[in-house]
Amino acid sequence: MAILHRPLFPGTSPEEIVRHPAARKVDLDRESIWISYCLMSLESRESNRLGRFMSHHRLATPVSPWERLKIGGGTPPILTRHGWLIVYHGVSELEKPSSGEHQLRYSAGMMILSKEHPQVIRYRSIEPVLTPTLPQECSGTVAHVVFPTGIDRRDDLGLPNRFDVYYGMADSRIGVARLDMPDVLPPEGVADLPEASI
Repeated sequence: MAILHRPLFPGTSPEEIVRHPAARKVDLDRESIWISYCLMSLESRESNRLGRFMSHHRLATPVSPWERLKIGGGTPPILTRHGWLIVYHGVSELEKPSSGEHQLRYSAGMMILSKEHPQVIRYRSIEPVLTPTLPQECSGTVAHVVFPTGIDRRDDLGLPNRFDVYYGMADSRIGVARLDMPDVLPPEGVADLPEASI
């Protein structure tokens, strides 16, 4: 069994990073999406490890401007013909022109992970696939937020390459966006640094 997660550490919240940008040291091991595995076989001789996540690998780090401050999980992985699709969130800084006050913007991007080896990223969007532009996304409990949390393949419509992505709108409403999977993945995508593991 595998999980995608992002460890949290003191001083790494986007709000703290924005307040102290000069002192910020990018720690790619910590501000990243990780994949962890646990042994599920009852035939193992190491029964004390059964059900415990013991193998941890950095999957993806912040590499694009729209996710500069932090990236993290989003929708559960869903298997497509290209591999495991995840829609994840990225955090960047949005400067308020009138006051010079800094705000955060949460956007969403997509990754395709290898079906056989989910530690391998086959594709990662360079630009976000969803950004806060609607009034309901730019004003609410937390402004300028689209936060993907659910995904539904539309097999019921006979469209196995169409997905509805459910997302939080400024932490006050729920929205849905349509994502159509292309026949061929675009040749360009964002490269990540080599994996780290613990």
